[in-house]
Amino acid sequence: MLNRNLTPNIIDAVHLNLTLKPYEKSLLSNGVPIYSVNAGAEDVLMIELVFNAGNSFEEQNTIAFATNHLLKNGTSQKNAFQINEHFEYYGAYLNRSCHHEYASVTLHCLSRHLSVLLPVIREIITESVFPQEELEIFKQNSKQQLSVNLHKCDFVANRLIDVYLYGMNHPYGKFNNVVDYDLLQTQQLKKFYQQYYQNGNCIIFAAGKLPIDFQQQLNNFFGDLNISQPVNNPEYIALPALQKKVRISNDPNGVQGAIRLGRPFPNRHHPDFKKVMILNNIFGGFFGSRLMSNIREDKGYTYGISSYLQNNIQQSGWLISTEAGKDVCEATIQEIYKEMELLKEELITDEELLLVKNYMMGTNLGDIDGPFQIIARWKNLIINSLDESYFYDSMNTIKNITAEELKELSNKYLQPDDFFELVVI
Repeated sequence: MLNRNLTPNIIDAVHLNLTLKPYEKSLLSNGVPIYSVNAGAEDVLMIELVFNAGNSFEEQNTIAFATNHLLKNGTSQKNAFQINEHFEYYGAYLNRSCHHEYASVTLHCLSRHLSVLLPVIREIITESVFPQEELEIFKQNSKQQLSVNLHKCDFVANRLIDVYLYGMNHPYGKFNNVVDYDLLQTQQLKKFYQQYYQNGNCIIFAAGKLPIDFQQQLNNFFGDLNISQPVNNPEYIALPALQKKVRISNDPNGVQGAIRLGRPFPNRHHPDFKKVMILNNIFGGFFGSRLMSNIREDKGYTYGISSYLQNNIQQSGWLISTEAGKDVCEATIQEIYKEMELLKEELITDEELLLVKNYMMGTNLGDIDGPFQIIARWKNLIINSLDESYFYDSMNTIKNITAEELKELSNKYLQPDDFFELVVI
C-alpha cells in the first residue's frame, strides 16, 4: 500500500537509461522501404512519404517548393476542393513540406479510415496536374506574403545569414524573390513532378496503431509505382562571404533590430557534433542558458535569445539568434562575445553541468514519448545515414562529458573571428 507520508526518491534524469524503441522494416513489391513503429493506445496513425525532391534538385528557384505545395491542388480526377473535402470528411490531415534534400507528404488519420485515404494519396503522387489557375493563386499569395515578410527584420536576417554561411548558389543559402515566382511555369512543375515524384525515390515512415493489413494496404496502392529509383544527391561546396560583419537598414520606423551570428560547422558525422550539442545548450540552447541569463534576465536587452546547430544533412552552421532594441544591438553582440570568452576561460561548475545534463536527458525522454515522436527520431537518423548507435552514443556523451572537455571545445569553436555578424535594423 502506498504510504503518502513518505517522500518519493528524486532521481536525476542524467541517471536514466533511455531506450529508443526499434522500428520494423519491410519492403514494398517495388523495393520501397517502410520504417514503422506499431504502438500507441489510440486509434490514430501517421504515414509520411519522403521523396528526394528538395530544392537541391531544382534547376530554378521555387520549383521544388511550388511542386510540393501544389500536389494536393488538383489531379486528373479531383479538383483542390474535392481533395481537401475528402480528407476533412474523414477527420484526416494531409500536409506537404519541402526541405533542402527532400520533400514529403504526411497523413494523420484514424486508423480505421486508412483504406479510403490511401487511394487519394496515390492519386496525388501519380496524377497531379498542377492547374494553371492554382499556380496563379500560389504565385499571387506567395508574392503578397513575401512583400509583408520583407518588412520584418528577423525574416530578412534569417535569409541573409545563410547566404553568408553558404553562398547564394548553395541550396542552403539561396532564397526566393518576386521574380522567381513570376518565372514559374506549369510545365516546369510537371517536369519536376515526373522526375522526382512519379519516377523518384521514396522512403515511407509510419507510426501509431497500425491496422493488421497495414503493409498489404501500402503495397496495394504504392507497390507498383516507379518510386524506388536510385538518386545521386548533388554535393555543393559552400562559399562563405568574405565580409564577416554586416549592418543593414531595413525598417527605419522599427524599434528592434534582428541579430544573427553564425559560423560554419560540420554535420552530425563529425566526432565533435554530439559534444558541441551539450556546449550549445549551456551557451544558448535553453531558457536557463548563459545567453538568456545575461542578455534577457540581467541586461533586459531582449525577450529571448537562442543558439542552435542547424538541422542540415551535408553541412551545418552554429547560429545565435535574437531581436533587440536598436539602441542596444551592438551592446548585445558584445555580451554574446563576453559569454564566449567566459566559456573559454573558466570551467563550468558541477551544478550548472548537472542542470544541463538533466535538462537534455529530460528533453530526450520527451522526444521519444509516443509512436509519432519515436518515428520522427528514427527518420532523422535514417535520413542522415545514421543508426541507433548514434542515439545511444549521444546519451552516453551527455552523461559523461566533463567540464574540461567543454572548455576545450569552447576554445576550438567559440572564436569570435570565426563568426559572421549580421544586424538588420
